[in-house]
Amino acid sequence: MNPRRTFLKNSLLTGSAALLLPSSLWATPRGILGANDRIRIGLIGCNGMGFSNLSSFMRNPEIEVAALCDVDTRVLDRREAELIEAGRPGPKRFTDYRKLLEEQDIDMVIIGTPDHWHCLQLIDALDAGKHVYCEKPLANSIDEADRMLNAVHNSNRMVQVGQWQRSEPHFEKAISFVHSGALGQIRLVKSWAYQGWMKPIPVLPDSEAPKEVDYNMWLGPAAKMPFNPNRFHFNFRWFWDYAGGLMTDWGVHLIDYALYGMKAASPISITATGGKFAYPNDASETPDTLQAIYEFSDFTLLWEHATGIDGGNYGRNHGIAFIGNNGTLVLDRGGWEVIPEVEHEGWRRLTDKPKMEAVPLQPSMNSGLNLHTSNFLEALKTGNPSMLKAPVEVGYHAARVCHMGNVAYKMGGKVYWDSESGRFKDPEANAIARSHYHNGWSLD
Repeated sequence: MNPRRTFLKNSLLTGSAALLLPSSLWATPRGILGANDRIRIGLIGCNGMGFSNLSSFMRNPEIEVAALCDVDTRVLDRREAELIEAGRPGPKRFTDYRKLLEEQDIDMVIIGTPDHWHCLQLIDALDAGKHVYCEKPLANSIDEADRMLNAVHNSNRMVQVGQWQRSEPHFEKAISFVHSGALGQIRLVKSWAYQGWMKPIPVLPDSEAPKEVDYNMWLGPAAKMPFNPNRFHFNFRWFWDYAGGLMTDWGVHLIDYALYGMKAASPISITATGGKFAYPNDASETPDTLQAIYEFSDFTLLWEHATGIDGGNYGRNHGIAFIGNNGTLVLDRGGWEVIPEVEHEGWRRLTDKPKMEAVPLQPSMNSGLNLHTSNFLEALKTGNPSMLKAPVEVGYHAARVCHMGNVAYKMGGKVYWDSESGRFKDPEANAIARSHYHNGWSLD
């Protein structure tokens, strides 16, 4: 760390607040502080979670918003106006993230762009000497994940991945219980996301990009396509050029905790099946219904997702279930509980003889996002990357396993993973796992 970053020694972070913060909850900047006492942030991708992340960081009075970057000047206008209305100085504005990274006095950047941009922007930010808070999923392919991991390891900068559940105390307590061994041998882990609010995407004709949008910059390394409002802003998630559907959108949160609980990283094989069963004729490309089975040496991990319905396992529309011989621990963003198994006499269940003590619902009491951004800032202040709750390795393993599921789905069957080489055993699967860059953009 250079001398500018010695500002991080002596200040304390404010407490938790709501996940999405109105400007009234932003801290007032401390104007009397010197240049070395401030953390100057640049935001790349100002819509949605990008600005939510920035808002969470802005609870800290040492934070200054130095610059905003977005390909849509309408978004820049709106975000700049919100900052000024809250008493913040107007930030510098960019539509090309590379110009933002040239600003020498920016200490860290938030990457809140669509998934297909994460890899290039993170590597370029590290090359520019910035610390990075990168939205999940870390990467849009296994190939990109490998490159990003290497880039972080070869830098002297800190990277936190936006898998904010890693900072939620009730998630940590649940995993501690799993690791205690009280559940007995865990033979199966289920993780799922059933999203009833996600409705079909109506088919819309291609059109000219809005005059306020630098559409070529939005496409970046993705294949050249005519502008279509369905493939822009939030709905980019459901098109393979830019993202991996619900598997990567929610899977990196939930599969991450399945891997964390089982102290696992790489499966032996992956089988996936599903399709556009609920909305076969809508505009999306990624499956609205999917099941993926990951084989490990001594347990199986099952992923399920479905749009348009909330009927998930254990009455929850999302979650992770660790199924052991003595009982099952069920965990989601609302809390966790343990459901005991019972003894049997023949076929009869002896409900008065549980194999372990039940644990009633232990509810969540905190804002994971706020705790997560606070954790990143505290790591910067102390210069201690071991404090990070979601360092690049966390994002790497979660993204890679989720992309394995999508590769198996595209292959239409079972694929095998070679953990020693870090590749599939099938050349066709490896071809799918590689990133494909266009329009003059390259990772080489």
